[in-house]
This record gives sequence, structure tokens and C-alpha cells, in this order.
Amino acid sequence: MVKKLMRKLRNKIIKEQNIEDLINKGLKIGKNYNIQKGCIIDDSHCWLIEIGNNVTLAPRVHILAHDASTKLALGYTKIGKVRIGNNVFIGANVTILPNVRIGDNVIIGANSLVSKDVKSNSVVAGNPLRFISSYDEYIEKNIEKMKYRPVYKEEYTLRNKNITQEMKEKMKKDLEDGIGFVE
Repeated sequence: MVKKLMRKLRNKIIKEQNIEDLINKGLKIGKNYNIQKGCIIDDSHCWLIEIGNNVTLAPRVHILAHDASTKLALGYTKIGKVRIGNNVFIGANVTILPNVRIGDNVIIGANSLVSKDVKSNSVVAGNPLRFISSYDEYIEKNIEKMKYRPVYKEEYTLRNKNITQEMKEKMKKDLEDGIGFVE
């Protein structure tokens, strides 16, 4: 138990030290950010990266401010700013290339390649990246789904140390025919 707690604390400290190191090198990052495991923020050019407030980077997001594809042929590496606005969710395994601006209120679907600007109030996904819907349409669609799909409180997550096997089984059964929502 103590080992597990120490490992958790050490991982959190390493994660925070890494972000602090990037900030000290010039990364600009707003308040209330959530950077999950395995994310890579280009430390060799982090001063070219700006991340706004209320931004989530899901696991294994890569943000690159350089592109070495020209290094061998030209002797130079391409570089460009990356700007991520406020209230942005970037899904797992997304790669963001240099010289990209992501607006406010944006959702980027998992496994996407962001090689061009993303307008504010957009939901985008894919490779190549394509527009799915407006941010407001996406939220409204999911508000409607919450009226007839299962909705679970926080007690149905691992944040609740007392989640029972019965609760897990209920959730599995409820979600056999589609998605649900959890706090």
C-alpha cells in the first residue's frame, strides 16, 4: 500500500517537474490544465507553444513546434508556433504539428492529425482533419442523449474507492447497446 502511494506521488512530482521545466524554458500554459500520461510537448522548442485555460490533453498527445523533415536536404528544420485556445479537449493519440492555431471551445477527436488551423467552436477529427460539427451542436446532441441514456454519478468511477463489483456489472449491462455518461 505504501509502495503504491509512493509511486503515485513520485509520478505526480515527475509530471509536475516536467511541466515546470517546460514553463521555465518558455512554455506558456494557462490555468486549470489537465495533461494525462504519455503526452509529449516539444521540449526543444517549447517557447513556441501556448496553451490556454481549461485545456485537457488526453493520453499520448504530441505537440510539436518543429518538423525535421527538411533537415537532411536543407540543413534546416522547419519551426512554427502552436497556439491552443481556451476550453479545448484534445483526444488520445492526437498529434499537433507546427504552425497550427486551435481556437476556443474545440474538441479534437482521438487519433487525429492536426496540420492546419482549427476554428473556435468546432469539433474536428481524423487524418486528414475534418469538421464534424459546431461545439454547441455537439454539446446539445449529448444533452439530448443524456435524457434517455444511462447517467452515472461520481460513485461509479475509481475516484470512489468503494465502487462495488455490482456497480461495475450494472454499468457494463447498461452500456451493452450504446454509450452513457459519468460524472
